Amino acid sequence: MSHPRPASNIEPSLEPISGGWHCSHLYYSFDREKIHQLSESQLQEVCDLMIACLDPAGKEAPLRIQSFLVSGHKADFGVMMLDPDPLKIDRVHQRLMAGILGTALVPGYSFVSLTEISEYVQSPEQYGERLVAEGQEAGSDELAARVKAYADRLGGMNRQRLTPEFPAYPAMCFYPMNKKRVGKENWYALSKEERSALMIEHARSGIAFAGKVSQLITVGIGLEDWEWGVTLWAANPDFLKEIVYRMRFDEASARYAEFGPFLTGYIATAEEILTHCQLREQPAAGG
Repeated sequence: MSHPRPASNIEPSLEPISGGWHCSHLYYSFDREKIHQLSESQLQEVCDLMIACLDPAGKEAPLRIQSFLVSGHKADFGVMMLDPDPLKIDRVHQRLMAGILGTALVPGYSFVSLTEISEYVQSPEQYGERLVAEGQEAGSDELAARVKAYADRLGGMNRQRLTPEFPAYPAMCFYPMNKKRVGKENWYALSKEERSALMIEHARSGIAFAGKVSQLITVGIGLEDWEWGVTLWAANPDFLKEIVYRMRFDEASARYAEFGPFLTGYIATAEEILTHCQLREQPAAGG
């Protein structure tokens, strides 16, 4: 049976037409009872398979893959992946769950999303208009210099939003969130101008953590139960606490946001995860 082609000049594809990437956050726990039943050779096979699956340099690896230990009972470890092909990302999950390795793992939580450039990112012209509204002299050299500096940064910032590099920070957390749609706290009943003003205020709070925290917001609308996923990386766990606490006082968050579970992680290789979770012995000092 043939299927009619969509009435559109857009060629069907799984690669986002926005130029962004698919993103997945996956969380797993080890089945300790099953692991205790494995022979020494079987346990070694489990470890070898996991190392191969999570190797960023592996031939089947997505363009971005980062693994991390997870604190608490929600999971033992997690994986964050980005790639233009969602099936390439999902193949990592399928490889983890296949064969003897899959019998030793319990999937716990996942979030599937897309990278995007938010509608609230200002163009250089809008940025200049905002500066004038805030008191900057129209037509001044200072205004022109500030707008040019913003325009020079904007291309790099948008690339990081669509095709991000992982920052070299050791701590991270992830949480999903929605904008409320209840009574007077209905984000979607606000005008674009009102929403933009609230998001500009929210962004200013985040800018104070430049050099301490890096953020990536991915969109789950149409793909997930939650509308957005927020990933934060930090140079120190204190900064995760501080930025989330500070930004919750912004009206965009205090009045209009609702949050899902928070999952805290510490960047680690597959080998480090296996050692930390007691599946492999701690290597000898100097070994």
